[in-house]
Amino acid sequence: MMVNREIVIDLANYQKGLTASDYKKIGAKYAIVKTTEDTNYVNSEANLLINRSAAGGVKGFAFYHFARFHNDAKAISEAKYFISKTKGIVNLQKGALMILDAEISNMPTSSVIAFLKEIKKAGYKAGFYTYKYLLPNFNLKKIKPYMDFFWLAAYPLANGKAADKSPDFNYFPSADYVDLWQYTDNLLGYHVDGSISVTKNAIKLFNPSDAKSNKTPAKKSKSEWVKKNGTFTLGQSLEIHKSPHIESDSIAKLKKGDTIKFDATLQGPKRLWLRQPRSGGKYGYIVGKDKYGKLLGKLK
Repeated sequence: MMVNREIVIDLANYQKGLTASDYKKIGAKYAIVKTTEDTNYVNSEANLLINRSAAGGVKGFAFYHFARFHNDAKAISEAKYFISKTKGIVNLQKGALMILDAEISNMPTSSVIAFLKEIKKAGYKAGFYTYKYLLPNFNLKKIKPYMDFFWLAAYPLANGKAADKSPDFNYFPSADYVDLWQYTDNLLGYHVDGSISVTKNAIKLFNPSDAKSNKTPAKKSKSEWVKKNGTFTLGQSLEIHKSPHIESDSIAKLKKGDTIKFDATLQGPKRLWLRQPRSGGKYGYIVGKDKYGKLLGKLK
């Protein structure tokens, strides 16, 4: 049976600069939007991403949660947080597709199942996302009965290299149950992740655009990124993180006396984050002030 291939983009706050015109040029009809992470982060740009992409031609949405659990109890609490906070952002219909983003180490299969069961118990379709290189960490056959949708990432091209909308299926990841293949992190040079549908199931689960954004936008965090160029010389050894969360994965470890350039700051109640531009349009994040407001180096 022939499958009508569709391009699907996924959106986090990194894509908040995309315009409706950009989305029209990308030409995707479906999007997966990050709404939550752990039990302490809600994407304050989710309304903007949904509304702007809808204005640019996206007609169906799904939603994902970046997970940080390592046990069943934490998995259940993260699933409940995901559901509750996403309801505050969109008119979440029963049967909407809600996806677990599993890309950290030491995540048990039992906890993945606990998360997916919580999603299904609430009346939604449960999706599972991971990278091909992480598949050995999971028992996919055990997960399969609890997932309605499987989204797998494997990039034929180097990270950051622009890809078009026709991936080479000679590089398709050899794994079971795949509905959607994420094949690039830089679709058409827009620095947006691009996926392609593999089954009809991949598209039929997407929330229709008439249920997109609540009329009352989700309340924005008081903390917002401010564009500011400068340098930071470390007063102690620190890590550069993949996202501005103290428990997020480390990109690099720097020693006292090292200096980095930053292009934006995020000031919380006490903690200050600095954003470091990296190759391929990516960013790293380092703490400039700790949770007590103590400066951890020299800012210029």
